[in-house]
Amino acid sequence: MNDSGPQVWVADDDAAIRWVLQKALQKAGIPCQSYEDAEAVLAAMDAGQHPGVLLTDICMPGADGLALLAAVRQRLPQVPVIVITARSDLDSAVNAYQGGAFEYLPKPFDVDQAVELVKRALAQSEASTPPASQPRTLSSIIGQAPAMQGVFRAIGRLSSSSMTVLITGESGTGKELVARALHEHSPRAAETFVGLNISAIPAELLESELFGHERGAFTGADRQRKGRFEQASGGTLFLDEIGDMVPALQTRLLRVLAEGEFFRVGGQSPIRVDTRVLAATNQDLAAKVARGEFRDDLYHRLNVIRIEIPPLRQRREDIPALAEHYLSQLAEELEVPAKTFTPEVMNRLVAADWPGNVRQLVNICRRLIVSAPGRDIRVQDLPPELGGDGPAGGPDWTVGLAQWASEVLARGESGLLQRASPAFETALIRAALAAADGKRQEAARMLGWGRNTLSRKIRELGLDGDGKSPS
Repeated sequence: MNDSGPQVWVADDDAAIRWVLQKALQKAGIPCQSYEDAEAVLAAMDAGQHPGVLLTDICMPGADGLALLAAVRQRLPQVPVIVITARSDLDSAVNAYQGGAFEYLPKPFDVDQAVELVKRALAQSEASTPPASQPRTLSSIIGQAPAMQGVFRAIGRLSSSSMTVLITGESGTGKELVARALHEHSPRAAETFVGLNISAIPAELLESELFGHERGAFTGADRQRKGRFEQASGGTLFLDEIGDMVPALQTRLLRVLAEGEFFRVGGQSPIRVDTRVLAATNQDLAAKVARGEFRDDLYHRLNVIRIEIPPLRQRREDIPALAEHYLSQLAEELEVPAKTFTPEVMNRLVAADWPGNVRQLVNICRRLIVSAPGRDIRVQDLPPELGGDGPAGGPDWTVGLAQWASEVLARGESGLLQRASPAFETALIRAALAAADGKRQEAARMLGWGRNTLSRKIRELGLDGDGKSPS
């Protein structure tokens, strides 16, 4: 520790924040000096003073906190830097960690928590840390709630790593979004991200889907095929619903994770891959291990780092931003006029339990953007499950269908089924694909069809994989 200056420096243009932190640190017996901008901090360093720990806000006049972080990392790489920001989004967290920050502290923060964080930073060894890297600005996950800030911190801390991560959380919480963020903010970002839903693939086909097969390996294998592990080599493989994997494949997956190699189905030569694995589940894997339904050694191999995604009911403060984001996004996607929620509707959305989490919120927004009349979405437009006055499951479509049929027949026209059936099937396919996040196997199950039937219908109706008519 350099004795030429105070142990802790605080850089923030908000005088109130500087005062509160200085008083709290001094009360804890930690000398503190405050500065109102980055230039003042750098000037003090140029004068030969060195801090033990630096706390800096991101948004300041002149050079911002990330620029100050980069300058400190270059001059004094052993000094821990704690980044404070009111912009508690994913990019801010990732940029802070990629820049070499010791920790990321979103406002408003608990003062006692900040003091404990400073104490940990002061206790850190003075070993050098990696130099600052260029921050990436990529798509962000929406979340201001403290539970989501924990997710952002985890993604930020892992941004220079290719470690295996287990992502847990209820269905519909956005586990794949987190997996994509881990990939996009990693050294593998320029390589391929491959996703596979274990529960959407029949067990007898999953081995070939994961590891590929050689020509003639089984009936119908008329050519060699690379599996998902090979497709993702150099990049990231996301295995969703890992808890549904059958025991025999659990053994094969464990070997790939341990040794980095496998055999294609019917193959004689080992295939080596460099694939990062991210796994996700909405099940209690520890309980499955206790029941003998999941291998203990595979569980520990996957559970190197765990990220728990909170259910929507535990992050209600995020609901307004999420609802407005998806309502706007869906209006653009469906090419319909934008709409807004009235304050009464937003209050009901925030108060709802959302058993289907963010996925349920997205589907409600999709329904409302199409069915609600006018530009304002009112309480009466909501379905009863959200405390509204509208019919359950949206408008009574049979009434509208009967009215349409009567009008067509009144004009002396015929061929009702030939005209209505394609539109009816198209609407159901679009809804099922949207609810299944584009996964055809799951959408087919929802419709009561086989996957081949759904694929044939999509071709016949001129739909693409998202259930939209091609341009």
